[in-house]
Amino acid sequence: MKEFASEPLIRRLIDWGIGTVFGRAGDGPAGIAAAFERHRDRIRLLPVQHEEAAGFMACGHAKATGGIGVCIATSGPGAIHMMNGLYDAKLDHQPLLAITESQPTSLLGTGFDQELRLDEVLRDVADYNARVHVPVQIPAMVDIGIGNAIARGSVSHITFPSELEPAEDGSAALMASDRSVPPTAPVFTPPPGLPRAAELEQAAALLNRGRRVAMLVGVGGTGAMNELLTVAEVLGSPIVKSLPGKSVVRDDNPLTTGCAGALGSEPSREVLAAADTVLAVGSNYPYLADAADPRAVSAVHLDTDVARVSAGGAGDVLLIGEPAETLQALLPMLDRKQDRAFLERARRHVAVWRDRLAYLERADGGGINPGFLVRTVDRLAADDAVLCSDSGPMAVWSARHFEVRGDRDYLVSANLAAMAAGLPYAVAAQNAHPGRQCIAMVAAESFTGLMGEMLTLVEQRLPVKVMVASESGRPDLASWADACGALGLRVAGADDLEGAVELAIGHDGPALVDVLVSSLRIHSPAGAATA
Repeated sequence: MKEFASEPLIRRLIDWGIGTVFGRAGDGPAGIAAAFERHRDRIRLLPVQHEEAAGFMACGHAKATGGIGVCIATSGPGAIHMMNGLYDAKLDHQPLLAITESQPTSLLGTGFDQELRLDEVLRDVADYNARVHVPVQIPAMVDIGIGNAIARGSVSHITFPSELEPAEDGSAALMASDRSVPPTAPVFTPPPGLPRAAELEQAAALLNRGRRVAMLVGVGGTGAMNELLTVAEVLGSPIVKSLPGKSVVRDDNPLTTGCAGALGSEPSREVLAAADTVLAVGSNYPYLADAADPRAVSAVHLDTDVARVSAGGAGDVLLIGEPAETLQALLPMLDRKQDRAFLERARRHVAVWRDRLAYLERADGGGINPGFLVRTVDRLAADDAVLCSDSGPMAVWSARHFEVRGDRDYLVSANLAAMAAGLPYAVAAQNAHPGRQCIAMVAAESFTGLMGEMLTLVEQRLPVKVMVASESGRPDLASWADACGALGLRVAGADDLEGAVELAIGHDGPALVDVLVSSLRIHSPAGAATA
């Protein structure tokens, strides 16, 4: 049997523990699809309807698991389609490996069909970007690409020309060990996690001087919830979360005021406006934009990468380290704040904010308010549910009206704000967590962009629940779900909503609920409308 040069690629992915690759692989001379089939007991290729979804799924897998996502596309248009999801990973600092199949090197420059220099096309999005020239390179390139992506939270890209496949004489000679290739291994060792002692002392001194300390927590604080809560209690500090950091601290914890920014809560804006000191953990949210006087705000920035730290004042302290370990080391140096007025005022504002949200959730004029839709899902969803939200208006409604509590998770395209990511994220999350409830919360205008992935749900038997907010005049999307072989329900009245959501969530398979909402426009609790 001939040895295909794609074998080293697939075997190395298996060595790294990669269980699923998202995308579409050609089965021409490269033989990649055939290699996946030969190793189907250890790794699977999850086929998508559109390559854009493959990029989003790989990014969603990284967000849902904390590991690396892997996607694959064929040459030319397939690779270009996938780029939206790659930029989503780049901007949200998620580790992702993209594999593309390119035309033979010997044909580049001849105007051949689908001729693209994919290593040049993806140069901006990929931190590590390489073209395979001989098969012996492949294991080392995979090791370097995956290691770089994990270490930096970035995108790696390897393009795989088809002329490598197979060796003419059927031998594996080209795949033999070559001493000119540097030795690598499918292993990643995290760097030391603590800043220097002098930096910790500077940070503690700054935080101890602060009278109104606010904590700003982003997705980089994942895994440090207990340490964050302990430090916040000592400092008497309200915890403001970035949108992608919504799951880092539970929404029902009395120390948090919710998310920051235009998509967040009014109490969070008030906290950042009044704070004289900020402890930012794993977030590059520009908090100074909310400050009444940016020159009067001091800050401690804690992150694993200096490149992710937002600009601050001249007196700021920068801590580069693993969040949980660093906070544990910082804690004994902190003085417990005796004055809790700042925290107590924030808690009172949160109570008022929740009352205002409840008012907004009420159905008005016979229509269904999107907040009411999200709150209904919130009440009926499991305590370990994964909500995958679209960006745009749905991100605002889901951020405000869906509570992360228990073991729930919340995924969203944050910095790229890609509106079509909700459904692909849910596919990836359900594939990674088959025992958990995975829900896509999307608007009709973005769902239709990748609605073909309903077929993926049916073909892969993934019981994702898709909640679609549709405005008047939109087509009946429940009929599309039915045509795909999923359960489709359409709801026009508020009285029918709970029963439909409950039926969809309890259905043994993929389901879609198409909900006619009064309007997707965002209204502030004070009543003013914003775009």
